[in-house]
Amino acid sequence: MSTEQSSTTRDAGLAALANELRPELHRYCARLMGSIIEGEDVVQDALVRALEALPELDDATPLRPWLFRIAHNRAMDLLRSRAIRNAEPIDTANDIVDPDNPDPAEALLRQDVVRTAVSHFTELPLHQRSVVILKDVLDESLAEIAALLNLTVDAVKGHLARGRAQLRTINAQASAPRAARPPSDAVAQYATLFNQRDWDGLRALLADDVKLRESAHPLRSGRDDVGHFFTIYAKIEGLWLTPAWIDDREVILVFEDRSDPKPSYFMWLEWRDGQITFIRDYRYVRYVVSDLETS
Repeated sequence: MSTEQSSTTRDAGLAALANELRPELHRYCARLMGSIIEGEDVVQDALVRALEALPELDDATPLRPWLFRIAHNRAMDLLRSRAIRNAEPIDTANDIVDPDNPDPAEALLRQDVVRTAVSHFTELPLHQRSVVILKDVLDESLAEIAALLNLTVDAVKGHLARGRAQLRTINAQASAPRAARPPSDAVAQYATLFNQRDWDGLRALLADDVKLRESAHPLRSGRDDVGHFFTIYAKIEGLWLTPAWIDDREVILVFEDRSDPKPSYFMWLEWRDGQITFIRDYRYVRYVVSDLETS
């Protein structure tokens, strides 16, 4: 096989694996960041970086842990840049159950973690946060976690025990859900026009320099190009939009059936002087709603 053919094959393999792993990567990154929106941003950025670094990767390197390491490192860079609290000192905890012989108590601990709200994970120090997510949410082995985070297995056990204990305390002290927040006039207008299928009215809201991002699809720029977005939606029957709040950001939930209890995906907008300057549509990465917390 020629070098060019080998490179093409590796690119195709990475693309296929990345598509398969995106939901897992998002579950990890969303909890690291404490935000399903920022988690997807990290995943997208990590996959771009992985594609750029692929030509320099040794052929013997397993792609799955390599992708997770890139996503983990990108999230860590962003978190450290915000001066999120430093990780606490490592304590060993040798009483963590052997993953090959789990018991009911271990299973209950993991269930508690999985049910924890995404935003609550940011209350854990970084190492505890990473270890708990990898073990209890993604079911990675202790050895795999140690390799990814460059820790000893005993250190992983220590972070896991402390993180689980702290999450139990956080969940026990969690306050009642906040009352629903009303939508802004601009977002309410957008949803109303969409539900009325008033595509010309929606195009009139677009700024001249508006941009549209749809996952890994090419960025659309300018009123004419982004206006085609509504031409595509005009062909889809039965959609219903509802304003909501996610991660303290105003968004628009998209229901493919108004009777569905949970949205199919969502989008969010940025505005300037009453005009839309940016649209982010999550139609092609619907896994992000699996951890949805709205208000």
